[in-house]
Amino acid sequence: MPGPPLPTNCFKPVPPTVNSATRVRNDLFNSMKGLDRGQPFVIEAAWYLLKCALFLNPLPVPSFLKCQVLRWFGARVGRGVVIKPRVNIHFPWKLTIGDHTWIGEEVFILNFEPVSIGAHCCISQRAFLCTGNHDYRDPAMPYRNLPIDVQNGAWVGAQVFVGPGVTVGSEAVLSAGSIVTKNIPAAVVCAGNPCLPLRDRWHQSPRLSRRVSNTMLASLEK
Repeated sequence: MPGPPLPTNCFKPVPPTVNSATRVRNDLFNSMKGLDRGQPFVIEAAWYLLKCALFLNPLPVPSFLKCQVLRWFGARVGRGVVIKPRVNIHFPWKLTIGDHTWIGEEVFILNFEPVSIGAHCCISQRAFLCTGNHDYRDPAMPYRNLPIDVQNGAWVGAQVFVGPGVTVGSEAVLSAGSIVTKNIPAAVVCAGNPCLPLRDRWHQSPRLSRRVSNTMLASLEK
């Protein structure tokens, strides 16, 4: 038995609902202001093709080959660096990696500004080093990008977010899933959102842990 007839206007496109009652003006955003891409378009396009072929590839492309390609594009890469599959590096010419550092699977380095990773560091799976930001106080949302510095011996855990302008102190440990928007002192174990210290990395004294926590909390309040 046939159903009821369809209304005559059922196939007409429905106009989108527009509500412009906001001070934010994304249409005024200028992607050329506040961002120095660092290389001409042809170099950037060549890097994108090689990134797709070698870095975003899930197959285990040898690390020495990836490191050499990064050097061709202006990165400063030390000896013995390990780069796992599906690592996304935005601008290699704004990247420094020290000797014997490990970069885990699906790490994303959004380096609109320089990112420096020291020697003997570990950047674990799906960590996000993000130098990019926007000035939310300006209706046009202009860029407000700042560099990131991960110092020697630091361990950035899996799925950690490191924001613009952050310095991760030498030998610091950022526990999995942490959100880091402030500088981290050297040789402390930190966790959480916001990322706060739990204890000293090498000395497990409760008294020292409390002192480290108080020092870090005081720095976050500044």
